[in-house]
Amino acid sequence: MDDIGHKSGHKSGHLMLITPERVFYAGLLGRPRARRSGAFNVYVAIEGGLWLTTADGRETFCELAAVLPNDRHTIASDYRSVLSLVIEPESVPSGVFEDLVERLSGPESEAFANRIRAAYVALRERQGNDDISNAEFDSLCLGEALPRRALDPRVARSIVQIGKFCGEPVTAASCAVEAGLSPSRFLHLFKEETGISFRSFRAWKRARHLLHFANQDINLAHLAQDIGYPDSTHFSHSIRRFYGLKPRAIFSGSRDLAIYTSGRTEADNSAWTQEAS
Repeated sequence: MDDIGHKSGHKSGHLMLITPERVFYAGLLGRPRARRSGAFNVYVAIEGGLWLTTADGRETFCELAAVLPNDRHTIASDYRSVLSLVIEPESVPSGVFEDLVERLSGPESEAFANRIRAAYVALRERQGNDDISNAEFDSLCLGEALPRRALDPRVARSIVQIGKFCGEPVTAASCAVEAGLSPSRFLHLFKEETGISFRSFRAWKRARHLLHFANQDINLAHLAQDIGYPDSTHFSHSIRRFYGLKPRAIFSGSRDLAIYTSGRTEADNSAWTQEAS
């Protein structure tokens, strides 16, 4: 496929690969502020080390830090840039992340950090020239494919609808109708299957969708409206909560970022497309 990416991204080495259930990021970290990502995060120092501060005030110095979904934390680095993996919680069975945290923070920590650094080099060389599945992503970054969660088809369909971001925002009521359930029964089923409320899940996916546009010169107010935020205040508050940064700071720090997207999971073979800035 044609290379239509942000050329300065290739020069700086900053890149972001976005798939429906994974993200690999190599770029600026930004000023350390508290954040609460809706996904599992692994941070790896490119040079020097990292300081991870958790909600209880405990600070840890390391070269690799793993944080469970929705855990409030602050991450700082010796170096301006950082490597980061993001894995969506609905994509793996319950308990997988807790086990992975133990491994990532144990004797294997250095080996995992080096593997993720090697994955960064490999992704720079690929430059989005081919497709990648969850299993391939996990094997490249972690050395093995994570087990896949089997979701109720009704919940899986609602997740697909949430991820389309076209037209009117998806509501629990509309998903309940499609699932043939009452709204209350659907909300209960959704939380039971994913481990998170429908509203919180949708809020995180909305903030995650912002990443697709991070290197573009775009009107933020229009973008907020297009991806379902009621107004700019809600937009700014939500982005700061999840990422610890204001939307404008994210866009300012992503001007030299090459962004690649893949729609593929194990059952989806669509190709990567690199997003023009």
